[in-house]
Amino acid sequence: MSDAASTTAAKTAPTSSITPQMVAEHGFKGEEYPNLLKILGREPTITELGIFSVMWSEHCSYKSSRFWLKTLPTSGAKVIQGPGENAGVVDLGDGDCVVFKMESHNHPSYIEPFQGAATGVGGIMRDVFTMGARPVANLNALRFGAPDHPKTRHLVNGVVAGIAHYGNCTGVPTIGGETNFDAAYNNNILVNAMCVGLARKDKIFYSAAKGVGLPVVYVGSKTGRDGIHGATMASAEFDDKSDEKRPTVQVGDPFTEKLLIEACLELMATDAIIAIQDMGAAGLTSSTSEMADKGGVGIELNLDHVPQREANMTAYEMMLSESQERMLMILKPGREAEAEAIFRKWELDFAVIGVTTDTGRMVVKHKGRIEADLPVPVLANSAPMYERPWFLKPPPAPVLPQWVAAPNSTLGALKTMMGSPQLATRRWIYEQYDHMVMGDTVVRPGGDAAVVRVHGTKKGIAATTDVTPRYVLADPVMGTKQAVAETFRNLCAVGADPLAITDNMNFANPERPEIMGQFVGSVRGMGEACRALDYPVVSGNVSLYNETNGVGIPPTPAIGGVGVVPDTAHLATIALKSAGALLVVIGREAGWLGQSIYQQIFTEGLEGAPPPVDLADELKAGKLVRALIREGITDTVHDCADGGLLVAVAEMALAGGVGVELYPYEGKLPAHAIWFGEDQGRYIVAVTPDRAEEVLERARLLALPARIIGSAGGDTIAIKGEAWLDLSELRESHEGFLPALMDNPLE
Repeated sequence: MSDAASTTAAKTAPTSSITPQMVAEHGFKGEEYPNLLKILGREPTITELGIFSVMWSEHCSYKSSRFWLKTLPTSGAKVIQGPGENAGVVDLGDGDCVVFKMESHNHPSYIEPFQGAATGVGGIMRDVFTMGARPVANLNALRFGAPDHPKTRHLVNGVVAGIAHYGNCTGVPTIGGETNFDAAYNNNILVNAMCVGLARKDKIFYSAAKGVGLPVVYVGSKTGRDGIHGATMASAEFDDKSDEKRPTVQVGDPFTEKLLIEACLELMATDAIIAIQDMGAAGLTSSTSEMADKGGVGIELNLDHVPQREANMTAYEMMLSESQERMLMILKPGREAEAEAIFRKWELDFAVIGVTTDTGRMVVKHKGRIEADLPVPVLANSAPMYERPWFLKPPPAPVLPQWVAAPNSTLGALKTMMGSPQLATRRWIYEQYDHMVMGDTVVRPGGDAAVVRVHGTKKGIAATTDVTPRYVLADPVMGTKQAVAETFRNLCAVGADPLAITDNMNFANPERPEIMGQFVGSVRGMGEACRALDYPVVSGNVSLYNETNGVGIPPTPAIGGVGVVPDTAHLATIALKSAGALLVVIGREAGWLGQSIYQQIFTEGLEGAPPPVDLADELKAGKLVRALIREGITDTVHDCADGGLLVAVAEMALAGGVGVELYPYEGKLPAHAIWFGEDQGRYIVAVTPDRAEEVLERARLLALPARIIGSAGGDTIAIKGEAWLDLSELRESHEGFLPALMDNPLE
């Protein structure tokens, strides 16, 4: 019998005297520790205290959010695996499937931006290749503080460099994302990382350790003291001493991650693996307990066999370490040598550290002592689930278009907006990411959605991330509905059929009823949109306590959308491609200026309700746009989002280097409300003059308003008979913000 399976000679570690201070330092609140004592029937050892502290943390247990997350739609005709595994899996047809998830690394990235962001990328990639998928694309959703805040440049520089370093070194293209600046994130930035992978439907791997007497195998990097209590830190708000938590930030090595990807995929090509799990938050603790619980077995570990890079590590430290680039596998008996040969070839550590048992207990041994002996079902499932008090504020009344003053110059306002932190190009950021590595990127960053080819086929995977926090803050239900619809729109705009979403729910302290109300409203809006659009939630992450000294972030439910392009020969991008094309806007126009970028910049405030979303119209417009792309009627599409119609036109012109002459607006609404209002559900399509009437008629048959707004050509943005603006002048304004911010010396 192996050392791990034998407990007869081991002595139980003496229980330490657990003081109230130790309990508080481990994040237990209220009646949680007394309840733990009741569950165990005894005082825990110090190692057991640490194990429960991470398993009961908000980050690992979702104790404030589980009740509401259960209400989301998570199944569908294309869904192979929804929430509950490392990542979601959706069928692409022909035996192919897409595996994806988004996850936060907010707190670590604020404390140590380079490593925090880098390890966020590494962690989400492991969630994907753990399922048997080769990562083919990374995306992100970033929120920073005000550009003039003393920490902003340092944080932007570190986070972008960390994302670029990890993605570029592993050879996975970073194809899309979003970055925003707002003073509300001055003390709590958000770094949400998303990964998309490809797998075969018959080679998906899961984490349930089914079977007794099976070897528990550790592979990857050695275990160190980095990241200890990282999950606990991510479950608490910040204060003035947050920098002292720097030791809880993990350190990543993308070159090791690349080796780990290749070694795991090579072993996955055999039939040696029964179960596999990434060692992410809470490290060995979460991976062993979750695998054992899903498989209905026990696990005995001998930590003497864990590869260690630091001397004299304790059981507590090894069980809670969040060292990166590590995986846990359950192998078929007798396949250890075969597996070890693969991992040694890739110069990675390989060690048998335990065995599955029929006891239903997790037994942890170290240096001849039993440091933990816990029932697996209790460890995996006993975390409290709170239905916290909440209230949802009534949404504000709409702001009528005539209540927001017109600019002195429409095109002058456009230039100001295009150069603002809200709308200026993010080229400085995404050009640091290698978005062409692997050679399958067919639509690059900078548009509505990016697209990568399913290698060796005609199919493509489209992916995007989006949320508008100012909308969610004003009305969590409608604002989150809009975030889902915006990703749906982005996918349709490139010609993709939207398949499913992943989410990253970033909120402040859920113990405050108004914050919990934001979360509840957000989940409701997400559920309503996903059901109406047949666009289920297959994976996600909740990040709470994004708050410093009682001041929280705006509610930020980032949405990652994924779709399939049936044939990459039929795609659309935002760039205007030739003179003479007519621009047709499809969708309803009400001149909605409440909560708009225009209102924010020119009134120095945000008021009113966010723009409403008509989900029935979203379905009809999306289907029409996809048909126009696939029939070859258009290859140029852009949805109208932040900044409204005129900003969308300007982005199309700048992307293609082709000017536009717009027709003056002659309707009943104020002209600036039409040009800058953020009405939802709208697309601009560019078509040849002989097809424009057909597009208008097809929209009318669907009861969708549509009108021709101008034509492409020249080197200016012009409103016919009114004014014009050189594209070169607009480009200079649009491209100036980030280089000017980042070229200044970092303090």
